[in-house]
Amino acid sequence: MESIIMTTTTMKKNKKFGLLLCADDTDYVKKMYGGYYGVFVRMLKEEGETWDMYRVTRGEYPDEDELESYDGFVISGSRKDAHSNEPWISRLLIFLKKLDSMKKKVLGICFGHQILSRALGGKSGRSMTGWDIGIRTVHFSASSSSSKLFQSLKTPPLLSIYEIHRDEVWELPPKAELIAWSDKTGVEMFRYGDHMMGIQGHPEYTKDILLHLIDRLVKLDFIEDSESEELKAKLDEHEPDREALRRLCTSFLKGGL
Repeated sequence: MESIIMTTTTMKKNKKFGLLLCADDTDYVKKMYGGYYGVFVRMLKEEGETWDMYRVTRGEYPDEDELESYDGFVISGSRKDAHSNEPWISRLLIFLKKLDSMKKKVLGICFGHQILSRALGGKSGRSMTGWDIGIRTVHFSASSSSSKLFQSLKTPPLLSIYEIHRDEVWELPPKAELIAWSDKTGVEMFRYGDHMMGIQGHPEYTKDILLHLIDRLVKLDFIEDSESEELKAKLDEHEPDREALRRLCTSFLKGGL
């Protein structure tokens, strides 16, 4: 009996995931974290797992015959608009539809949340209320079919998360379920079947990354200096629920949600 158990354990397949990177690494993030790949694996990777990275803005994708070997994918944020029709975005939409047909687990973050919604038949665009930058409290929908699952993870009904975006999901895909909202954004999180989920905020971000990106927005003339100082001051008021968000993301990707 012992030898059978050992054989079963040995044969257990290590999980394999792919990061679909939709952003260019900044010098700061490369220096501090080894790029955005490093940021994501710090939050999501567990012992024995393989995490590959594909820079989809440059046309990098796994080979067709490799797709079955992946347990899931994560779509990163981006400076680009998920509602645009740039060639790389059009190709990404086709790839996400392929993953949907295969029922692969897919987690979309910020831009990834929006592009995933679009691939499934939803709509996204500019937020009518402008930029959302800082810590936002999101409310989980008590009426969603996922609410009991979140309770099993001991996820509180309210979570704080870092946000930095000016686009949002306008309309959910058919058959998608709204699982969280905020007083700023109507669709903070959604779920599509058991295999796809979008999160508008950034569970992977640390405070220093957000401070760095606020400075970048000033340099790019997206926000004023005075506004950036106000935003930075507010970040000291409280912390995001990073551990609860990590459990939520890993449980979804790895079969516990």
